[in-house]
Amino acid sequence: MKLFNKITQLSEFEKDLKKLKKRFRTLDYDLENFIKVQLKMLHKLDIDNKGIVEIKGLNIEYPKIYKARKFACKSLKGTGSRSGIRIVYAYYDKEDKIELIEIYFKGDKENEDRERIERNY
Repeated sequence: MKLFNKITQLSEFEKDLKKLKKRFRTLDYDLENFIKVQLKMLHKLDIDNKGIVEIKGLNIEYPKIYKARKFACKSLKGTGSRSGIRIVYAYYDKEDKIELIEIYFKGDKENEDRERIERNY
């Protein structure tokens, strides 16, 4: 079963991920798991576990932009879904498409890059 029609990454997301993978070696696996579990629950099964929130206050009508605050990272043992890793993504419900915008560690940076989001949408 195909989860979403398309899952893409902005080139800036790829750079963020590459940097973080040096510190958190399980990120590829964790990201795949996040898509299979968290995103499927919210966008396919309509189950909200409060781990993903829509980012408000952006001058963007479509697509909706979300931030995942619960992201389990196996490299950060003992933290579970409160790993401090955040993922920002766009969900195009009409096309059933996910576009990954930004990934960051909360210890490095407090909030999402709103300029990047608005520049790309």
